[in-house]
Amino acid sequence: MSGAPGAASGFRSEHDAGVERTVLPNGLTVVSAQVPGVRSVALGAWVRTASIHETPEQMGVSHMLEHLCFKGSARRSAREIAASLESLGGALDAYTAREHTAFQARVLDEHLPQAADVLVDVMFRPRLREEDLVLERKVVLEEISMVEDTPDDIVFELHNAAMWGDHPYGYSILGTRESVTSLGVDAVRALHARAFVPRNVVVAAAGNVTHDRLIAALATAGWADLPASPPAGSAAPAAAAHVPGFSRVARESAQAHLVFGSATVPHSDPRRHALVLVDMLLGGGMSSRLFQRIREELALAYSVYSFQQFSRDVGVHGIYAGTAPESAEQTLDAVRSELAQLSTSGITADELALAKQQLKGQITLSMESVSSRMYRAAGVELFGEPWLPLDDLLARVDSVTLDATRDVCTEFFAPDRQTVVHLGPQ
Repeated sequence: MSGAPGAASGFRSEHDAGVERTVLPNGLTVVSAQVPGVRSVALGAWVRTASIHETPEQMGVSHMLEHLCFKGSARRSAREIAASLESLGGALDAYTAREHTAFQARVLDEHLPQAADVLVDVMFRPRLREEDLVLERKVVLEEISMVEDTPDDIVFELHNAAMWGDHPYGYSILGTRESVTSLGVDAVRALHARAFVPRNVVVAAAGNVTHDRLIAALATAGWADLPASPPAGSAAPAAAAHVPGFSRVARESAQAHLVFGSATVPHSDPRRHALVLVDMLLGGGMSSRLFQRIREELALAYSVYSFQQFSRDVGVHGIYAGTAPESAEQTLDAVRSELAQLSTSGITADELALAKQQLKGQITLSMESVSSRMYRAAGVELFGEPWLPLDDLLARVDSVTLDATRDVCTEFFAPDRQTVVHLGPQ
């Protein structure tokens, strides 16, 4: 068993990646994937609390807390935090998603101790001062303005709201102008005290690092000394049910922006692999059906693609296209036609073979990135699923049958299942 003295729990190992897992006595989960032949380490920490745990009145509080963590800690000023890893040639960043708030660093392997020290300082010792909130509120409001001024960003915000209604999945991660303006420092401090506790955090690292060295670096930085408070965890929202339909949002712009979307399956559902393969064929690249039809044959759009994401409780499949306002109806009809054909006829055996080859290549190539390895190791913990060696993961892709793809096409891609938002001139 790998880990620091007194470490609890066991570890999972993978023969070709050296993936190991330790749960420290204070409840912190640590996973690592050693990648021989590189000189860097990607280190990240995920808090299992984010925008889906917010109330409408405090929408954006998780994102605001993420910002304020960089405004100064008990040991470093905001400027010192910014320079701490950049001065070593590394990088420090963070993001707020719907289910998790993440902090991450990329450094040379020799600077792992510094990265561990900076991350624990930023996450667990922020000052969270009123005067910093006043200043950072202005920054977040500018961020909201930037999204509002970017039609191909704001259309996704509008689509989320249309698709999920009052459910937290439809909330803006940034918050609204009203909620951000009304946020007080007490709400931010309360969220930090409740969510930023070891049992609610997963630390993952990948690169030129052994698991023992990672545990030692975390212990030296003070991660193992964090108090073992139970996660007061925000209650998970009830399962989301998406709302099919069409909405048109009038806005003066050079293009009309179109987004289709439907609910699919959660991350743990084995049908996820079939959905990924169908998505690649529909809109995953230049050879996809949408690209060839909408752009190459009809010349209706420069940008057209499909996308999907899988959360613990639900998945989403969607399509985006940007087109001239006078071509919007033709583009909508063309996308609906492709969806109708897919939902009734599915894909061919030859298409499935090509999609498997493409997906397996993408998965294998992604394993050459230490950041991708870090995300994969963290995802196993965050979604509560068993670790799969690369060969086993590729075998799952190979095992997807033509019938399985046709079933998901029928169930999830019919045009009348879609939530559609059209943003553009009248």
